[in-house]
Amino acid sequence: MPASESRTERAAEWVYSGTWRVLSDWFRVPKTPPTLPVSAGETIDAFKPAAGYIRYLKMWFWIGLFVIDMLILIGWIAVTIAVWWLGLLLFVPALIVAVVPDIVAYVAIHLRYDTTWYVMTDRSIRIHRGIWIIHEMTFTFENVQNVKVQQGPIQRLFGISDLIVETAGSGGDPSGKSGPAMNMGIVEGITDAWALRDRVLVRLKASRSAGFGDDLEDAESDKPGLAHRKSGPGWTAEHIEALRGIRDEVALVKGT
Repeated sequence: MPASESRTERAAEWVYSGTWRVLSDWFRVPKTPPTLPVSAGETIDAFKPAAGYIRYLKMWFWIGLFVIDMLILIGWIAVTIAVWWLGLLLFVPALIVAVVPDIVAYVAIHLRYDTTWYVMTDRSIRIHRGIWIIHEMTFTFENVQNVKVQQGPIQRLFGISDLIVETAGSGGDPSGKSGPAMNMGIVEGITDAWALRDRVLVRLKASRSAGFGDDLEDAESDKPGLAHRKSGPGWTAEHIEALRGIRDEVALVKGT
């Protein structure tokens, strides 16, 4: 890393450390991760994105910084060549426009990382982000429809990937297609997404085999005016063969 870039990053980190202290006190940011209700014997695991995730975000930050600052520099040089005195007047504003957004973006990257938490229990997973506006999503494993891992080539360089959790939502599909809407949560920037996916699948299977939700279904089916949700009795090969025999006998009687 060039010395100038290192100095810029150290300055930005110094600004961020002070900004974070002010914001955390001002907005009463919790010092501990969010929690989920757990029963006796259940486990709870809280974790954050990997260190590679913030390096991944910083890479895009430096690329964007270079492109935007170069455009500002080229514009300022063009103005100075055309009208030298106007270039002198615009030097300080151009410098502010180039530097201030960089510091703001750098602080925003760290805030995004520091306020992101993932909490998982035996029955659900919670995704928590935000400091000004908190975004929090909780997915119960019994409602999960799909779990997949997503990793782009740049993410691969930083050793991170995303786990995408999809559940069936209420209401119709907003795209206008038939079928239930899908709610999606992304566990971003983790190093062991495949291992986490396997853990989620194991807990998903356990939650369904344990019958989570079955008691509610049975209770609702016993209410007056509600049709029983469970399917009818299963048909075996013997049942089908007996029905075929009855059909043949009826056809024979009609034929006579």
